[in-house]
Amino acid sequence: QVQLVESGGGLVQPGGSLRLSCAASGSFFSINAMGWYRQAPGKQRELVATITSGGTTNYAHSVKGRFTISRDNAKNTIYLQMNSLKPEDTAVYYCNADVLGATMSDYWGQGTQVTVSS
Repeated sequence: QVQLVESGGGLVQPGGSLRLSCAASGSFFSINAMGWYRQAPGKQRELVATITSGGTTNYAHSVKGRFTISRDNAKNTIYLQMNSLKPEDTAVYYCNADVLGATMSDYWGQGTQVTVSS
């Protein structure tokens, strides 16, 4: 079994910054792509950013230039540096990972709340 544990959420003023972390633990051979998704109240979950094991990144248009995803393969951890935060970034942020164990499986973290408000 694989666990994804997120941390770093909180309340921040518009224009501020936060850094999210997601650490994977458990029994597996390797982790392929990892990413961040978010879900605002009344809305569907949406992609924020993804990163492959080789470091290739992909961003939602709404966060490009403001958010940066990075990865430490040795620690099985990804990060999301969020700058110039806007009220519309308010959501629960979820970590996702494609993990190779006995089979290739998709895992989600429990989510961390990010609130951007003055």
